[in-house]
Amino acid sequence: MADTTQMLKGILDGCLLSIIKDGEIYGYELAARLESYGFTSFSEGTIYPLLLRMQKEGLVTATLRKSTAGPKRKYYSLTEKGEEELESFIKRWEQLSSSVDNVLNKRGR
Repeated sequence: MADTTQMLKGILDGCLLSIIKDGEIYGYELAARLESYGFTSFSEGTIYPLLLRMQKEGLVTATLRKSTAGPKRKYYSLTEKGEEELESFIKRWEQLSSSVDNVLNKRGR
């Protein structure tokens, strides 16, 4: 059976986009926010490759800004394409979670 990390693989992108939609945020803060929502089964290093890919796909933009504590930080913002992808993810998630819920609760036979 797949572990939690495998199950999260396709879901994490949508979760990241949703958090970024709330406003500019940097990588470490994203990881902390995810952890506050209960996502504890992955390393912080998992987020950065996802952000880089989303940036290449035009879903997010990144801006370097001065930090009061150390080197510059890369802040991520959602693009219009990213907002569209988030809306699409939400629709897919609602359908999938409803179907899984139906199976687990033996509804719809």
